[in-house]
Amino acid sequence: MLGRNIETFIGCDSEYRTADIVLYGAPFDSTTSFRPGARFGPAAMRHESFGLETYSPYQDADLTDCEVFDSGDMELCFGSSEAALVDIESRAAEILRDGKFPLLLGGEHLVTLGAVRAVVRRYPELHIVHFDAHADLRDDYLGAKLSHACVLRRCHELVGDGRIHQFCIRSGDREEFRFAAVHTDMHPFNFDGLTQLAEWLCSTKVPVYLTIDLDCLDPSCFPGTGTPEAGGVTFNQLLEAIRTVAKANIVGADLNELAPMLDASGASTATACKVLRELILALESHRPCL
Repeated sequence: MLGRNIETFIGCDSEYRTADIVLYGAPFDSTTSFRPGARFGPAAMRHESFGLETYSPYQDADLTDCEVFDSGDMELCFGSSEAALVDIESRAAEILRDGKFPLLLGGEHLVTLGAVRAVVRRYPELHIVHFDAHADLRDDYLGAKLSHACVLRRCHELVGDGRIHQFCIRSGDREEFRFAAVHTDMHPFNFDGLTQLAEWLCSTKVPVYLTIDLDCLDPSCFPGTGTPEAGGVTFNQLLEAIRTVAKANIVGADLNELAPMLDASGASTATACKVLRELILALESHRPCL
């Protein structure tokens, strides 16, 4: 049984045995292709979360009414992407085995692959809903196949065609967009089509993994990330998208790519904390039986 972290995200202080949702941090950014620092994201979110209220007026819900356990950050090998992914996969598998919902805090986006490996083993019919500025569909980046620029390509190798649904994408090389046209369900620039997708996911009850790269947000409201891209969605649009897709059979999720020191104002960390609060509340209100 996992032990409680000393500093938890606000309101996430339940016992492991009673928790519905388990937070686990993956402070890893060794393949970051531009500005590093995402390894410090999970700890910053916990520390700064106490500037928030536990109550959400957006959803009329409170974290104090939820059973959420924060297991803290894992100790990961920065010199080996595969070793880090193995440890993340093992932690996700443990949480799933205990009948709880794994909610991963990154770190760079590559950490998603470790979690998806565990979730797809339990749910072979898995679909992935992906919010991001970047397609992350490169076959390799500078020769490395385990890179945050390749994470959705590696996930595609696990789930196959038509099961990755991408939104807000506004950056990638030509080959990534050509790959997406054949193999994924890409919705560039915004959340157009998400409502229809969520209705289909709800009607079919297929298992869904939700991965959120915070750089889907416009850098005017979220500059503290390694690879900011102009033209992103607003904070309120992201919250609405989370509430929309949370009605589906979500069986695992992550939130990643906050690099707190890249925004000295602290506004990006505060934004990430609020997104996490809203994500937890949306997931808790529609949590399936695992």
